[in-house]
Amino acid sequence: MDKHIALNKNEVVRYLQKPAREFTKDDIIRFVCENGIEMVKFMYPAGDGRLKTLNFVINDLDYLETILSLGERVDGSSLFPFIGAGSSDLYVLPRFRTAFVDPFAEIPTLTMLCSYFDKDGMPLSSSPECTLHKACEAFEQVTGMRFEAMGELEYYVISPATDLYPATDQKGYHESGPFAKYNDFRTLCMSYIARTGGRIKYGHSEVGNFTLNGLNYEQNEIEFLPVDAEEAADQLVLAKWVIRNLAAASNYDVTFAPKITTGKAGSGLHIHMRITKDGHNMVLDGDRRLSDDARRAIAGIMKLAPALTAFGNTNPTSYFRLVPHQEAPTNVCWGDRNRSVLVRVPLGWTADADMCATANPGSSAGDVDASQKQTFEIRSADGSANVYELLAALAVAARYGFELENALEVAERTYVDVNIHSAENADKLAALDSLPVNCKQSADCLQQVREVFEAHDVFSPGKLDDIMVRLRAFDPEQSKDALRDPQLMQALVTRYFHCG
Repeated sequence: MDKHIALNKNEVVRYLQKPAREFTKDDIIRFVCENGIEMVKFMYPAGDGRLKTLNFVINDLDYLETILSLGERVDGSSLFPFIGAGSSDLYVLPRFRTAFVDPFAEIPTLTMLCSYFDKDGMPLSSSPECTLHKACEAFEQVTGMRFEAMGELEYYVISPATDLYPATDQKGYHESGPFAKYNDFRTLCMSYIARTGGRIKYGHSEVGNFTLNGLNYEQNEIEFLPVDAEEAADQLVLAKWVIRNLAAASNYDVTFAPKITTGKAGSGLHIHMRITKDGHNMVLDGDRRLSDDARRAIAGIMKLAPALTAFGNTNPTSYFRLVPHQEAPTNVCWGDRNRSVLVRVPLGWTADADMCATANPGSSAGDVDASQKQTFEIRSADGSANVYELLAALAVAARYGFELENALEVAERTYVDVNIHSAENADKLAALDSLPVNCKQSADCLQQVREVFEAHDVFSPGKLDDIMVRLRAFDPEQSKDALRDPQLMQALVTRYFHCG
């Protein structure tokens, strides 16, 4: 049996005995017919970043073939703010590679994510998933490499407080039960996400835990494995859908909001990136050091970092998290193993020591390719982001680094190897550019470099206009006042509690 299929948790993959990327229409029909599937469900991301749903009862084979081949019409003006009601019809067509058996449906249901098409049958260029597809294509055309990504999905689980085994405030990192209350809920989420096709690296409790107004807030994280960026986006939106549905079934509340209250850890959406060629990780060079290619990609992110907040930090509460001394970045810089920077190069497996043999005498690490694990990570984004547009923007920024003549000089100038928030490093901090402090500044930064995001026909002008209009609709003075007024901050947090 194929080692990539044997332990796969997606029921469709196991039954068809082929990778999901190879699914065909005939495969889907066969699975429906041979597994008692009574309904098909289409899901697709809209302008608010959430998945929308369309359900079909399977009456006969002709009808099944019709919806798989032709999709269905939807009202684009109700899904995207940039589409007018006068010409709003769109098509949604399923992507067979995303098929999974719906873990929440009482009636046997096969679910697939969809792509949007316009009246001429062409991919809707401004839709989130098409924008990401174009960004990945442009990256590959310019660099000859593939852009891969994965997310660290942080969230808070909320339920009535208990005095039993209280956790230590803001010390929840990797805590075990009974001090961590929601480990079983997290592992159940991980199991369900894997059944939808998600490739998970691990899960754990995070730093944040506190009690507020009689409720217990506990922060958790589920981290994924790097895959093609388009697949990474699909996995993240499905993961949020799974977590919210399981929380509702368990009478928990869950939020991916970037900040809940002052003095407590906020939730980010750290994105790890990897660039590959012919299956090889190009982040490291032949000497297992950070490659010039990786430095070019990081340089592009450095140049566009302020504008990237327009995609990764999309409401006022995002900027309550981006403050000094909170392990959330405020300045444009990068470094190795450094959590005070915007882009971090995590500790890799580059030492010559065989740790497996040391921990397990008689065993050896063998020929495992440790270079595949090396990534670089941007730490500014949060759960308010539309993940397709965020990953598209990061692909643009990484590509832009290869188009800069002075990319390596930019990388050198923005590198730091100290904690920039320590008093003794004030001079270094003063020399670095800063990230925006509110939504309006973020929109202004995007406007200044919008031609980079429009290049290669990646982001449509209308899409960028829509993003900036929404950001500028927020009152910057209100955000500033909220930093001094806990009641106003709480009102904003409540308003955007279920963002993304």
